Amino acid sequence: MTAVLDGLLGRMTMYRLTLTLLLVLTAEAFVLSVAGLLAYTPAELGGTLVAAVGGTIVGTRLMALILRLRPHSESSLITGLIVFLIMFPSSTAAGLGGILVAGVAAGASKFLLAFRGRHVFNPAAAGAVVATLLGVGAAAWWVANAYMLPVVAVGAALLLYRTRKLSMGVVFLVVALGLLLVGLVQGGMAPGAGLQLVLTSYPVLFLLGFMMTEPLTLPPLRRQQWLFAAVVAVVFALQPSLGPVFLGPEFALVIGNAVAFLMGQRRGVRLSFAGSRRLTPTSTELVFAPAKPVRFRAGQYMELSLPHRGADGRGSRRVFSITSAPQQDDVTFGLRTTESGSSFKKALLDLPRDARITGTLVGGDFCLPRDPSVPLLLAAGGIGVTPFISQLRDLAARGEVRDVVLVYVVRDAREIAYRDELAELGTRVVLFLPAGSDVPPLPGAWTLAGAEPSAENLLAAVPDLGGRTVLVSGSPAFIGGFRAAVRSAGVSRVRTDAFLGY
Repeated sequence: MTAVLDGLLGRMTMYRLTLTLLLVLTAEAFVLSVAGLLAYTPAELGGTLVAAVGGTIVGTRLMALILRLRPHSESSLITGLIVFLIMFPSSTAAGLGGILVAGVAAGASKFLLAFRGRHVFNPAAAGAVVATLLGVGAAAWWVANAYMLPVVAVGAALLLYRTRKLSMGVVFLVVALGLLLVGLVQGGMAPGAGLQLVLTSYPVLFLLGFMMTEPLTLPPLRRQQWLFAAVVAVVFALQPSLGPVFLGPEFALVIGNAVAFLMGQRRGVRLSFAGSRRLTPTSTELVFAPAKPVRFRAGQYMELSLPHRGADGRGSRRVFSITSAPQQDDVTFGLRTTESGSSFKKALLDLPRDARITGTLVGGDFCLPRDPSVPLLLAAGGIGVTPFISQLRDLAARGEVRDVVLVYVVRDAREIAYRDELAELGTRVVLFLPAGSDVPPLPGAWTLAGAEPSAENLLAAVPDLGGRTVLVSGSPAFIGGFRAAVRSAGVSRVRTDAFLGY
């Protein structure tokens, strides 16, 4: 089941998935309004939609024009739709003006409330806060209602699963629901009725799934994300006031964003293109020289921002695993490059020497266990080998010896990336090639184990598989299938890389 879900979600970028879900919610809202099941008329919703989306686009494009930057259209639409779903709908000039202000502030906040190339606050929440503080509008969070709850719940679950933020979601739900229910029960309400009220009247799931997963405002590490979720949950549930200002969900998220900013990397990484080398017929490693040393742990990723002409639906920001070791001066990335690749990858491959791009964030918890005595099995599907190359390079640079087996699954012998380097590192490699493939001469520490990494083939090649900690990296479909195979083989400890696909 998870393999199928990973495969389906992996075909869409996070931007496209989020935008699609928001459009579904928007369409549902109009249907409910026509049916008389919402408190707002279609005219009110229509005016609010135009003001929210229009204001966000105006704010984004105006600031991009002033700063001579290229705006990200898909991101603007996402922000505008969220503003639409949380601001108080109106058909009056004053009400629509307040929504317009919220939209403009949301779009502009990506540039004005930013630090060295990275915006600090969730744009939609920032826009709602600005409108509230100016006294021209207010967030009603009307998306939280019984009729829209099923779609919101499914959408939130998909976004949390796709971004591998389920544990963060659990922390937020436990803290927020716990505090809210305690307050309601103390007020005389039965627990069941209290839970129903919370889910149908509070924007718990929408805030969590559609706003807290916004990547640029999240801290980079899982434990930091748990703290971020707890902070937002406490402010959200306690509903405090600061003087005459009620600190609603939008304030809770902005406060959490501020905490996350203090925990995470607080500057963009300026990178200068230094060259590239072909890894396989369909993959390339790119080399960049950073303006300042980049701090990261082997196995982490970096999001690259490259505004370019003719950007397709995948946008101008993408996440790639870092292949260099932390000790290296240069920063390198290995990526799959095919003729049908995205406009982003084409622009990346066409970079002239010394061209500059920005790394907007460094993050991820896909790192080796700190205990060097833990035996490991690293499983890579194709170019999914990239985080493991960083880790193996790091071990070699530090002179640390570990019991590591790399399971490498490729579609063709020509697609074995980093073959010579893996041989020089002395890495024990268990290779899987499709049946009928020409088998090249293999280094001494390599074993050809069959066509598919089934439980039987894995146990035959790695008899002590059950005692190893398994890390899996590759496409969503590969991760799902391999995870199922090793669990059938008796492995209980499986960690997977988050395939964000931005």
